[in-house]
Amino acid sequence: MANNKENFPAKAVESLFNKVSNLRQVRQFFLVYGNLTISDCQISDPPDFTLSWTHYLVLMRIKNDDERRFYEIEATSGNWSVRELQRQYGSSLYNRLLQCYVFVDLMVDKLTHQDLGQMQMYVNYYDRYVKQDFEKPTIGILLCKEKKDTLVKLTLPEDANIYASAYELYLPDKKLLQAKVKEWVNEFETQDGREVT
Repeated sequence: MANNKENFPAKAVESLFNKVSNLRQVRQFFLVYGNLTISDCQISDPPDFTLSWTHYLVLMRIKNDDERRFYEIEATSGNWSVRELQRQYGSSLYNRLLQCYVFVDLMVDKLTHQDLGQMQMYVNYYDRYVKQDFEKPTIGILLCKEKKDTLVKLTLPEDANIYASAYELYLPDKKLLQAKVKEWVNEFETQDGREVT
């Protein structure tokens, strides 16, 4: 009984500390998420708060609102565990250079206008229905091996030519992509024993 009386102050302080820490976390949650009103959210995209409290403890440490929202959306849609959320945040997933979707189509036949049109359709669809507001326009890359020539075509959404010069800073240039296609074709021909025409 005497041992319990001696431990009482330490346990009381620990309990009080835990309550104050939790109170700080709740206050931080209110500061981060409390200013969201129904008018701030689109009806199709309301805040759903489906993640666990521990997820929100991780998310609240992210200062940039767009970045926090990005990880919140990805964690929800990808059903990420807290550990996966921490890993993705630690890998700077949000801060990737392009911040856009990139489609790559490797063609073994001659490139046609239909192929370009189909890629353009994919690019436009993703820009309209999948891409988030903070993401840059979607890119489509067509790689085509024709007889002895290798073609590389880049497609962007409508009115996105201004992004083409910016993308050139981050995407491999056409000559490098052409060299890669030739390398892949040579590997395939060596392994398969057939010539790609």
